[in-house]
Amino acid sequence: MPGITREEVAHLAKLARLELKDEELAHFAGQLDDIIGAVAAVSEVADDAAVPPTSHPLPLTNVMRQDEVRPSLTPQQALSGAPAQEQQRFKVPQILGEE
Repeated sequence: MPGITREEVAHLAKLARLELKDEELAHFAGQLDDIIGAVAAVSEVADDAAVPPTSHPLPLTNVMRQDEVRPSLTPQQALSGAPAQEQQRFKVPQILGEE
């Protein structure tokens, strides 16, 4: 498979509206060639029918605890140190200018 040329990289850069220097064109040409080679190697896998599609290589499970009612502060206790309160909520200065 032929390698990616500097002209091809320059064309891609123009399409992406990127301004690249001459040394960057050569550098990125090598990198893009390596990437395309890696993709081609993955594409060569012959029998992938036995491999189930996955979103993660390892099985994931969520660890959840039981939702239990526990003793907590009353609204009056929680708001006791608040400089201002309104309707059992902390009252803070308005910042968006909305009503």
